[in-house]
Amino acid sequence: MSAPHVLAASENEHRTISIVLFAVFVAITLYITIRASRQTRTAADYYAGGRSFSPLQNGLAIGGDYMSAASFLGIAGMFALSGYDGFLYSIGFLVAWLVALLLVAEMLRNSGRFTMADVLAFRMRQRPVRAAAGISTIVVSIFYLLAQMVGAGALVSLLLGTSSEAAKVWTIVLVGALMIFYVTVGGMKGTTWVQIVKAVLLMSGALVMTVWVLAKYGFNPSDLLGAAADRSGKGAAFLEPGLKYGATDAWSKLDLLSLGLALVLGTAGLPHILIRFYTVPDARAARASVNWAIGIIGVFYLMTLVIGFGAAALVGGKAIAAQDKGGNTAAPQLAEHLGGGAGTTGGAVFLAVIAAVAFATILAVVAGLTLASSSSFAHDIFASVLRRGTSTERDEVRVARLSALVIGAVAIVLSIFARGLNVAFLVALAFAVAASANLPTLLFSLFWRRFNTSGAVAGIYGGLVAAVGLVLLSPICWGGASDTLPKGNPDALFSADTVAPFPLQNPGLISIPVGFLCAYLGTVLSRARTDERFAELEVRALTGKGAH
Repeated sequence: MSAPHVLAASENEHRTISIVLFAVFVAITLYITIRASRQTRTAADYYAGGRSFSPLQNGLAIGGDYMSAASFLGIAGMFALSGYDGFLYSIGFLVAWLVALLLVAEMLRNSGRFTMADVLAFRMRQRPVRAAAGISTIVVSIFYLLAQMVGAGALVSLLLGTSSEAAKVWTIVLVGALMIFYVTVGGMKGTTWVQIVKAVLLMSGALVMTVWVLAKYGFNPSDLLGAAADRSGKGAAFLEPGLKYGATDAWSKLDLLSLGLALVLGTAGLPHILIRFYTVPDARAARASVNWAIGIIGVFYLMTLVIGFGAAALVGGKAIAAQDKGGNTAAPQLAEHLGGGAGTTGGAVFLAVIAAVAFATILAVVAGLTLASSSSFAHDIFASVLRRGTSTERDEVRVARLSALVIGAVAIVLSIFARGLNVAFLVALAFAVAASANLPTLLFSLFWRRFNTSGAVAGIYGGLVAAVGLVLLSPICWGGASDTLPKGNPDALFSADTVAPFPLQNPGLISIPVGFLCAYLGTVLSRARTDERFAELEVRALTGKGAH
């Protein structure tokens, strides 16, 4: 047999190993989901997992929900291609948890039942507030879903050894189908256990890669950073701020600030994170679960630093960008290199293991997002707005499952169009929308006595329209060369020639203040008062009296 035929046979054999290992991981998560579905009988089981999870279990699930494709694939890719500037994502994502811990977790658990809208509507008119909160939840969830599914497309293309766009599209469709299955069959219990297993697998895989990379450089981080800078093609600039953000002009620096604000403030407004606080028995457990999550997530982000710079040093920025221009395959490519390189059994096996872990990561996160958005539609829009509180629990759960199907289909279509963008960047947009639309109304509801229905509705819609509108006017959608983008953006969603009317890539710097301002103006321009209901909410939020 000739050498080319031997090489082709070897590649096919290794690809088969990868696909088999990959399928085993997926089969395990499907088994967990089906088993958990047998214990899902009531609305509390479907929405909140029966409130039966311990702080450690919920902390692992929060970590599983939060350590997404953006964390493992996107941030590692940011470090590998942009060096120091990748820190903004890892540090921003971690610091954001302090906001959630100090301002939201305990009070939200005491005040609500299943969704964020339960808190917002407690002392206000139900229908307008729940409608606004439901719409905002769905929009934020879809932005976040795009990131996960785009990451899945890049990942499976690497696993199959192809850069075909068709392979990415079919992968996105597959992920969408699986996430719909998890949510419709397993509900919160199935989703939570998938997230717990995924968090353990992800931490284990990241730990192995981190130790392996450090061992190659004698456990000397300085040698690792030096090798990464040398291989990057950018020299010392690779280890200095400004390679991606804040280096060119004032607009670039403002974009950096805008991104930082969105990352730090967005977590406390993310619907799929907020609903996790309802899966524990009480507020004390909610606070403890956040403490566990902070520890788990902090360690993980330290490991992504080593993985990202390790990919830059051992694989090289050119090879990473050639496989995926957004850098989303840096971690799996590093795994293949550590296992022995392309064409080796060790490389194929380790690539398959890390790719399967990353894929499980994506599946767990998209399931959580779909559950959050479908639950909000069923519990807030269907039960409270359309049926005016007359629906049964069985009706709600049935509608939640149907809406998961629709939301999943929408996410699949949008993800196909956005498949060329970096997943960490896509997540930053979701954070900006959450910080602009959800956080202002949530904080005002919990802490401002004067706040009323008009303020809540104005805050949600104002922040939502500002964030999404500015994204549609930004260089993400219009990539023509300008003062802020001298080379333009060839990957713009709508046009690569038209200059963007709004120069910032992240809208947070403008849209977050707009959200707070709309909430404030909507309140003071209305005469409605809810002082008595606020006193009741305050007692419940601080003491837990009357909490579900």
